[in-house]
Amino acid sequence: MKEMKTKNKNPKIKKIKLNKTAKIILICVLVAIVIAALAVGIRLGTATKTSDLTFYTVRKETYENVIEISGNISAAEEQTLQAAGDGTVQKVYVKEGDFVKKGQILIELDAVEQRYALAKHEYEMEQTKVNGSRRDYELMETQKQVLEQKIQDRMVIAYFDGIIVELDVSEGDVVEAKDEVGTIINRDYMSAEVEIVENDVYKLKIGQKVNFTFPAYSNLEVTGYVESFPAVGRITSRGATVVDATVRIDNPPDEILPNYSFTGKIEITEPQELLVVERSAIGYKGGKAFAEKVLDNNEVERVDVKVVPYDDTYVKVLEGLEENDVLRNQGTGLKSGKNRMKGKDGPGGPGGGPGGGGPGGGMPPA
Repeated sequence: MKEMKTKNKNPKIKKIKLNKTAKIILICVLVAIVIAALAVGIRLGTATKTSDLTFYTVRKETYENVIEISGNISAAEEQTLQAAGDGTVQKVYVKEGDFVKKGQILIELDAVEQRYALAKHEYEMEQTKVNGSRRDYELMETQKQVLEQKIQDRMVIAYFDGIIVELDVSEGDVVEAKDEVGTIINRDYMSAEVEIVENDVYKLKIGQKVNFTFPAYSNLEVTGYVESFPAVGRITSRGATVVDATVRIDNPPDEILPNYSFTGKIEITEPQELLVVERSAIGYKGGKAFAEKVLDNNEVERVDVKVVPYDDTYVKVLEGLEENDVLRNQGTGLKSGKNRMKGKDGPGGPGGGPGGGGPGGGMPPA
């Protein structure tokens, strides 16, 4: 009896035979896929667990209700010493650093020509007084005053009490009219004009405290005050409306020189110290706020608290907590509502939030 052979009716289908090595490789790949899937699941589970164990610390913040300013400081008075005419410097009576009095002669130019003209005129006046008319004599009296002023103009005189901060002239130097040869300043006080944007003008009051910081002396803070501001605004080249307020420093430190740049803060109200914490640290049950405080022995104590909105991330703590209290995450946030403070004058607006009112300041949080 002949053995019958069956033929594969579909020649495209071929049986795949795996050798031992291929089988081992396939098993290893499957095991690797299973391990990777388990690792992803573990990581996701750990992230969720970590989120549940997030903690927050109650911290203290200083809220500043201020208007920020900047500019350059100027001396109370400043005089540029100039020669009134051409000539040779005959006398220099002062040096840099000297204190001078109002009306004191500082520098004198030669005045031989002017003195000769005055002496000649006085002689002619004597002749006129004897032989001339009264009217001629009166005119000569007036001319004498003009000649005396010409001699006076050969002297450089201090216009106020001050200090010589610059002197660039010596006896024998030849100068021309209006040459600048030195500077006097009055350091009794210093002042500056600063721009206040129109939205902040309503906060200004005469006498408000101003804290100045000078880049030349970063560790030196100088206190001044608002001296004045006009009742009319000004439109800048940028198209902004501002008011030019004058701020002043009495008895400024010797380190601060005229024209130094500064930044400053006009203090609208006294700084306030607040307790703040992230919103997620506060839970709610029955309409009442609570927090879970972690104690030193790692136990958790639930406490009732009273909080109000501070900004999008933080609440201000009014009751129930202290600085450095550690709170467990509640996974919630205080919902925005009618009590939400918005706008540039509130902590929820630009420049608000923990740490200060920012430029333009703002009303303190409720």
